[in-house]
Amino acid sequence: YYPESPYEFSVLPAEILGQIYEQFLGKIIAVSPGRRVSVEEKPEVKKSGGVYYTPTYIVDYIVKETVGKFLDGKTPKEAEKIKILDPACGSGSFLIGAYQYLLDWHKNWYVENNPEKWAGGKSPKLYQTEGGDWFLTTGERKKILLNNIYGVDIDNQAVEVTKLSLLLKVLEGESDQRLATQLKMFQERALPNMGNNIKCGNSLIGTDFLKDNIDMAEDELYRINPFDWQGEFPEIMENGGFDVVTGNPPYVRQELLGDAKIYFQSHYKVYHGTADLYAYFIEKSISLLKDQGFFGIIVANKWMRANYGKSLREWLKQKHIIEIIDFGDLPVFQQATTYPCILIVKRDEPETYFKATNIKDRHFIDLKDYVNQESFKVKQNSLDDNGWNLVDEISQVLLEKLKSKGITLEEYVNKEVYRGIVTGFNEAFVIDSSTREKLISEDPKSEELIKPFLAGRDVKKYQCPVTEQYIIFTRRGINIKDYPAIEKHLKQFKEKLMPKPEDWKGENWHGRKPGCYQWYEIQDTIDYYQEFEKSKIIYPIICNQPEFTCDETGIYTNDKCFIIPTTDKYLPGILNSSVFFFLFRQILPKLRGDFYEVRYIYFKNFPIRKIDFSNSTDKIKHDQIAELVNRMLNQNQKLSQSRTPQEKKLLQRQIEMMDRKINQLIYELYDLTAEEIKIIEEGKRTGIENL
Repeated sequence: YYPESPYEFSVLPAEILGQIYEQFLGKIIAVSPGRRVSVEEKPEVKKSGGVYYTPTYIVDYIVKETVGKFLDGKTPKEAEKIKILDPACGSGSFLIGAYQYLLDWHKNWYVENNPEKWAGGKSPKLYQTEGGDWFLTTGERKKILLNNIYGVDIDNQAVEVTKLSLLLKVLEGESDQRLATQLKMFQERALPNMGNNIKCGNSLIGTDFLKDNIDMAEDELYRINPFDWQGEFPEIMENGGFDVVTGNPPYVRQELLGDAKIYFQSHYKVYHGTADLYAYFIEKSISLLKDQGFFGIIVANKWMRANYGKSLREWLKQKHIIEIIDFGDLPVFQQATTYPCILIVKRDEPETYFKATNIKDRHFIDLKDYVNQESFKVKQNSLDDNGWNLVDEISQVLLEKLKSKGITLEEYVNKEVYRGIVTGFNEAFVIDSSTREKLISEDPKSEELIKPFLAGRDVKKYQCPVTEQYIIFTRRGINIKDYPAIEKHLKQFKEKLMPKPEDWKGENWHGRKPGCYQWYEIQDTIDYYQEFEKSKIIYPIICNQPEFTCDETGIYTNDKCFIIPTTDKYLPGILNSSVFFFLFRQILPKLRGDFYEVRYIYFKNFPIRKIDFSNSTDKIKHDQIAELVNRMLNQNQKLSQSRTPQEKKLLQRQIEMMDRKINQLIYELYDLTAEEIKIIEEGKRTGIENL
């Protein structure tokens, strides 16, 4: 302490010290055979991308909406029984937040209810400073900590850091003199023993794991570290569980779960083979709650739309969801792209509606105020198990109407949607036009394997695709000896193209091609490669608005694109329409920078208005849209070749006019009212302004 140390630690909040220690939780001290010491990231931390401290405003919000709601209307005597848990406590940020809330709540209650009464007796709750301010005694702070705060973490370092952070919080604001006086008066230790509150273990895997893994190596069992909830917290579990469970579980991808998946499959209703670890934390946390208890968590939002989240969505629909706050692509965690959401659940029967908020920017002063202004009601049983869309009831009704007017894209195209090509090593297989000309001049037969190659970023709405890149498409089964110029070109990369078994293992894969193949073959086994040669629709996986175009030239695409083989010009009219931009905004995952992720898994259920060709009105509209799409493609090609500003302006006006006409025809096909069109158009303008 000062003056021995140049730092005045007494003025640092415990949360700041927790954040400092959090950085060390991801580290280990490694000693090499040569006795060299280094600080390195733990393997599991390196794989998952790092350790990230939950921002204070997130912690405060979740604590208020869980601990705060549970305490509502209670007295300190009743509050003694509240049990608050973080099952993946890390350095203790959520437990510190909950503890601080309890300290403030208790002090305010005592001060508002005859403070002098609570400052006397054998066990005073308050004391008053010379300035007249009231504070909780150290004894009361310790009592609250031991009665109410509990945590578990698989990492023993995290457990010790959490204990330290909480103990620092006990002493926060105390002077040496006041502390010495209290200790002398009441003859007690300055700091309590936290061993019964904060424990080390795997919250998700019970000790029954040991029965099925008797022969498992000791170091592996130590790593898994099974935890016995009944044995470690017997009184709490006998009384029904915890009153509040909260936290920020670790972000661990399913590829890193290993043997634990077998256990999860037999113990968790939300199990899916590709589910991330947080899915199991959600189920476990809610199962540890008492009836009427509250659960609050911040996790990645992908469970709302991803295929692996379907069982979790189905399970949560049977629970009392209070609130979901989706941060979309906003950077909640510094230096980490996590796309998080806050989920608040009560252990109770589900209600008709829950509150939802889509956070559009980070410029708010107070998250609670923002939520109060921007939240809307979502009808819980209207949520689609194939993917949840957090939209207000008016938009939900419109979504349902659109779905009722069409068949799914998947059905319309008979599942014929194909991903672009992964080469395995672009430096070898992707070439420019000069290299193409050189290879063909050396051996004209090379032209058979060299295809025009389009990147996702080059795909634009109704614009004929143009590229200066080409792919050497040495698919499986090609005899490279038949193409000597290409063989010579690829040989300069042979060492990097040779399959190496050690490079096939997930964490060690350095971009080289996995699997059984000849060194000169591209990575993908493309059995649908002939579809690239046909007429097709091309669209990018990531875009900020619908970007569908048509190709008749046999162009190939990279893996950042999908293709739909078809000569149907009606379909791109639907796909590029304002109706589909509305569906983009409501359904697709939002990415950083106002972009959307148009992967087939999310996109396949979009409704396509099927034409009844026996209905003359339907057929006329279909033919008009198809004709307008053809004209749009032609006019965009002219625009790309135009030279004068006047010509460009005229063409742009014509394109905009045709686009509006297509939209109007599609509104009519989906039987949209003026009010529904207004919702779509206003959202479209907002989306364009954000680009």
